[in-house]
Amino acid sequence: MNRTAVNSEKKIFKLERIRADFPILKTIVHGKPLCYLDNAATTQKPQIVIDKLVEYYSSMNANIHRGVHYLSEISTKAYEDSRIIIKNFINAKSEKEIIFTKGTTDSINLVANSFGRSKLKTGDEIIITGMEHHSNIVPWQIIAEDKNLKIRVVPITDDGEIIFEEFEKLINEKTKLISVVYVSNSLGTINPVEKIIETAHKAGVPVLLDAAQAIQHLKVDVQKLDCDFLAFSGHKIYGPTGIGILYGKEKLLNELPPYQGGGDMISKVTFEETTFNSLPYKFEAGTSNIAGAIALGTAIDYVSSVGIDSIAKHESELLDYATEKISELSEIKIIGQAKNKSSVLSFVIENIHPHDVGTFLDFEGVAIRTGHHCTQPVMDRYNIPATSRASFAMYNSKEEVDVLISSLKKIIEVFK
Repeated sequence: MNRTAVNSEKKIFKLERIRADFPILKTIVHGKPLCYLDNAATTQKPQIVIDKLVEYYSSMNANIHRGVHYLSEISTKAYEDSRIIIKNFINAKSEKEIIFTKGTTDSINLVANSFGRSKLKTGDEIIITGMEHHSNIVPWQIIAEDKNLKIRVVPITDDGEIIFEEFEKLINEKTKLISVVYVSNSLGTINPVEKIIETAHKAGVPVLLDAAQAIQHLKVDVQKLDCDFLAFSGHKIYGPTGIGILYGKEKLLNELPPYQGGGDMISKVTFEETTFNSLPYKFEAGTSNIAGAIALGTAIDYVSSVGIDSIAKHESELLDYATEKISELSEIKIIGQAKNKSSVLSFVIENIHPHDVGTFLDFEGVAIRTGHHCTQPVMDRYNIPATSRASFAMYNSKEEVDVLISSLKKIIEVFK
C-alpha cells in the first residue's frame, strides 16, 4: 500500500522497551494476555503520564492563573508549559493559538457556536464529507437548524475515498466553512487535506480539520497545512481523557466571540457589560482540567521521544501485515481500502454479526471495537449495520496481529 511519506528522522524504534512503558499491557483477560487493538477508541497510557497525574494531585494541586501562593504558581507554570509543548508539537505560530478543551467534540462545538454565531447567516453552506464522525456532523446540524444553513456532503467511493471532483463542485459563493476529518476512524482513510485546504482557500473558505485520528499517527504541522482550525483529543495520543485542543489561527480566533462565559475568560465584569480576556483564555471559561492539560504535555513529550515518524513507520508495517493476513480469509471483507490509509482495519465476516465477533475475541484476550463507530452514515453508505474494527498503536506487535488472525479463524470455524 502507498503510505504518507515519513521523513528521515533518526530514532531507533524499540518495541519491547515501549511496551514496558505501558503497565496495562501486562493485564490478563480471561486467562490470556491482553491483545489491545482498540486504539482508535482510546490509547493506553505510559507510566510517565500516569505518574504526572499522581504528581499533580499529590504535590501541586491548586487552581491556576488566580493565586499568588506557591502551589498556584507552580501549577500555572506547568499548565502553560504544556501549552507550549503542544504549540511546538503541531508547529503553531503562537501559544495564543492553543485552546484547551474537553476533547475533539468540544473543540468542534466551540467552532460551531463561536464561528457559526458570528460568521454565518441564513442560506450559508457548510461542507463536510461522507465519512465524518458524528462529532463533525451533529454540531453543524444544530447550528444549521438554528441559523437556517445548508450542509453539503462530499460523497465517497467504494474504497472509502472522497470524490474530489464532487468536492470541488460543491464549493460556491455560499460556502462559508469546510469541516473535514483528517483520518477516518471507521475506514482508516487519510484524506488529501493539503489539497482540500488549498482548494478551499482559493475560494476564500476557511477549513477545520478533525485530527482526532491523525495526531497520534502522522506528523501534523498546522503552518504547513495552513488549516484555519484543527481539533484533537488527548486520550487518542496516550494522554488523559477529558482534555483536548482546538488550534485556530490567531487572527481568526480574535474575531470570534467566546463559546462559554464564566471565570478566567473575563477581563472585567459589571452588571452593565463584560469585557473578555485575551487569547487563549477567552475560550477557557471556568476551572480547566488542569491535571489533564499538564499530563497531555507529558504524553506529547513521550510521543516526541519515540518519534512520530518512527511510530508512523511501525504502524504502517503492522497495517500492511494485518491487511495481507486478513485478506487471505475469504469469509472476511475489508471495509475501507483507500490507497492512503492509517492504522485502522475495519471488516465484516460473512453471516456473523460484528458484536458476536467482538464477544468471541474478548474471550481470546483480544480487544477490538464493534458497531457503527459513531459513523452511521458510513455504515449506510456500505449498506451494513456495523463493522469489526482493529486499530493499531505504537505498542502493538506482529505477534498480536497473529493472535487476532488465529482468533478470527476460530470464529469462522465455530460459526460454520
